[in-house]
Amino acid sequence: MKRRSFLTAATLASAGLTTLLITSCTFGTKKNDDSVSVEDSNEVFELDEETIGSLREKLASGKYTSEQLVQLYLRRINAIDKNGPQLNSVIEINPDAVAIAVVMDKEMRAGKIRGPLHGIPVLIKDNIDTADKMQTTAGSLAMVGNIASKDAFVVKKLREAGAIIIGKTNLSEWANFRSTQSCSGWSSRGGQTKNPYILDHNPCGSSAGSGTAVSANLCVVAVGTETDGSIVCPASVNGIVGIKPTVGLVSRSGIIPISKTQDTAGPMARTVTDAAILLGVMAAVDQDDDVTLESKGKVQKDFTTFLDVNALKGKRIGVEKKPQGNNKFINALLDDAIELLKKQGAVIIEIDYLDKINALGQAEFEVLQYEFKDGLNNYLATANAKVKNLKEVIDFNRSNEDKAMPYFKQETLESSNLKKGLEDKKYSEALTVSFEGSKGILDRVFKENKLDAICGITMGPACSIDVIYGDRWGGYSLTSPAAASGYPHITVPNGMVYDLPVGLSFFGIPYTEGELIGLGYAYEQASRKRLKPGLKPSFLY
Repeated sequence: MKRRSFLTAATLASAGLTTLLITSCTFGTKKNDDSVSVEDSNEVFELDEETIGSLREKLASGKYTSEQLVQLYLRRINAIDKNGPQLNSVIEINPDAVAIAVVMDKEMRAGKIRGPLHGIPVLIKDNIDTADKMQTTAGSLAMVGNIASKDAFVVKKLREAGAIIIGKTNLSEWANFRSTQSCSGWSSRGGQTKNPYILDHNPCGSSAGSGTAVSANLCVVAVGTETDGSIVCPASVNGIVGIKPTVGLVSRSGIIPISKTQDTAGPMARTVTDAAILLGVMAAVDQDDDVTLESKGKVQKDFTTFLDVNALKGKRIGVEKKPQGNNKFINALLDDAIELLKKQGAVIIEIDYLDKINALGQAEFEVLQYEFKDGLNNYLATANAKVKNLKEVIDFNRSNEDKAMPYFKQETLESSNLKKGLEDKKYSEALTVSFEGSKGILDRVFKENKLDAICGITMGPACSIDVIYGDRWGGYSLTSPAAASGYPHITVPNGMVYDLPVGLSFFGIPYTEGELIGLGYAYEQASRKRLKPGLKPSFLY
């Protein structure tokens, strides 16, 4: 899914709606007495920019144990997430992380290697169930105390692979589906997550914590979720790789839902290789999620087989012929990217499709409201939360307004609760317009132009965290086409504007994750655009 329901300003403006991203937010937090300065906390970290592969080599050689890796990452989280610059990306630490690492070390010494993630610390988003001592709250105070009785299917796959879940990440509350004025990366339980490149800038959402944590080296990889932009936007603005899979490739069971049509979990990493490894672990058919049955026979066991530096050669890549915006620096990044794609052997085809997709924004929002009410009520009915349906969430927030809604309210929760059931004709009509309409537009564009993928700027650079005027994204966004249609999407680092990262997107037709990973990898290796964040306190004019 998408986990954050991120409809861009351009999309909703074209539909005559107030964007879900125009927001009001704050990030002020009291520092602990033992906090350290930005300068101190940005000293070279022992595990800076490590990959799954490099950590595996160090584990195999005996340089580190999994227990040591966990301890190092936990100290890093304490140094710059909870103290120092207070990135605020981790909402909860797994109290059993070290004990799990000890078990993984014992297995490794006994010759039992579960796979490439064996003994590797990971973080997951706080809307994904874990049957342990950690809560699953979607960042909402109304959900505090919700300890899942059963692991989400993706968590089960991670544990089977030997991954060590060291904690959960903060997110835009209710995956950015609470208010039309919400602030990306803010939740009433977790507060405001910051962008690690410039701390007074927005990390985007809803997978804000996962994006920031991976970028700032608080973990090697993380799991995010997306409904529309919630993986690829925070990946783009935090200078990392994000993959939003085809809806159906990765199970959603045990994940607090927004949309059964668009929701999916996906990997977030600093390299395409690591994202491919994590996706291979997550992708599987789940009998508890019917949509994954569509992926039977299409799931790859190892997406790293698609990592080819020559993958762009001869590929036909579509690029929207109309500029997304008028910022000369952002447009220059796209121009440079196109020239590099050509140099790597790609054939660039100008296409015209974005306005048609963006015109469906009203219908998409309508679909999400219906599906959110239905899905959340079903989730809460069996969850261990004190609230048992959407109406009780709304009532809790009203009764605790000072803490639950200090900066923006809950118009989206309220409008969703007014919707009827999924048997309503208005729902089916909106679904036809948004879902079938988006697929129809993209399918025609791909077929008529014989495209292997569509490419463009994922998102403009991060806007400031602004408590008065809210988020302002500047019109650059390529999240909705793949999101509304349920198609796969990868974003990779594409350079810097104003000292802030900008991503480059590739998306394609269903179940072409392998091909997209190949394209993203070839571009990544040819461009080398990932830069480590500097934890700069503020933007200097």
